[in-house]
Amino acid sequence: MAVRAAVLPAIGAPLEITGIDLPDPGPGQVRVRLAAAGVCHSDLSLSNGTMRVPVPAVLGHEGAGTVVAVGEGVTHVAEGDPVVLNWAPSCGSCHTCALGEVWLCANALNGAADVYARTTDGTDLHPGLNVAAFAEETVVSASCVLPLPEGVPLVDAALLGCAVLTGYGAVHHSAKVRPGETVAVFGAGGVGLATLQSARIAGASRIIAVDVSPEKEELARAAGATDYVLASENTPREIRALTGKQGVDVSVECVGRAMSIRAAWDSTRRGGRTTVVGIGGKDQEVTFNALEIFHWGRTLSGCVYGNTDPARDVPVLAGHVREGRLDLSALVTERIALEGIPAAFENMLAGKGGRALVVF
Repeated sequence: MAVRAAVLPAIGAPLEITGIDLPDPGPGQVRVRLAAAGVCHSDLSLSNGTMRVPVPAVLGHEGAGTVVAVGEGVTHVAEGDPVVLNWAPSCGSCHTCALGEVWLCANALNGAADVYARTTDGTDLHPGLNVAAFAEETVVSASCVLPLPEGVPLVDAALLGCAVLTGYGAVHHSAKVRPGETVAVFGAGGVGLATLQSARIAGASRIIAVDVSPEKEELARAAGATDYVLASENTPREIRALTGKQGVDVSVECVGRAMSIRAAWDSTRRGGRTTVVGIGGKDQEVTFNALEIFHWGRTLSGCVYGNTDPARDVPVLAGHVREGRLDLSALVTERIALEGIPAAFENMLAGKGGRALVVF
């Protein structure tokens, strides 16, 4: 059966909106009709080669939809069930999974190398980050779908698959923000806005949003920011001025640039925690001297997928949505058709907006 999809024909090439042929789900597979897919900066990083992906591919890893068919052996979802896509399913048997660090699973992305569909002229297609959500329908491994808890709108639920899990996990699992602590969030895109909301949920006393764009201030404050700082070489000094000259307890960097990582580190108090969520290129080198590492006593940590276990954390996030503490719709700055993805990529490159949502 042919469906429309956004195909990346080659690294650095523009996306092509075209028909693709999807097979019926085989054993252990699920076919999902997408309701919505978020346009994430990671998709842009895949398309431009910052992150590797086999091509041609259908990108999109943040989505939600309805099960239309299941293959043999699938029992945790059935036809008609609403589901959230999980682009990084853990295998449960590798070294890091055995340690309980499922977000670092060595085999999570093995499926991205598979051929999951073909173009109408017979060209093999790979599923970008396993799930190929930039399409009207997709066929995925059963491990890539999670039942959607009740009380979460299906379209908005797409954001649970990446932006919200990442922002929530950065605050609650990586940085472990405690009530009353101060937090700075660098970058007010989709993940940054989710991080701001999560810091508010965690009970942070002061939440400082940092971004290069003055247009994002309203979005950031609506998400929970108490203060807004325009990024500049003086950002650490401004943040210290807002925190009694101490710096914040926690900085979360959601950009992936050497300059903003360094600014986040410099904005963190002595003994505080700096968590890096943003995905940067190999050319983004951050330097520290040995004396400052000793003197400041800060912790610098990377954060993959929010250090989350989606099977555990999606129900928790759904509870926050039902109780009104987490507003998924506030993370969306525009709702677009499939054809609008290239323009959404351009907006991300220009630092505009929070999260574009493809609505099918």
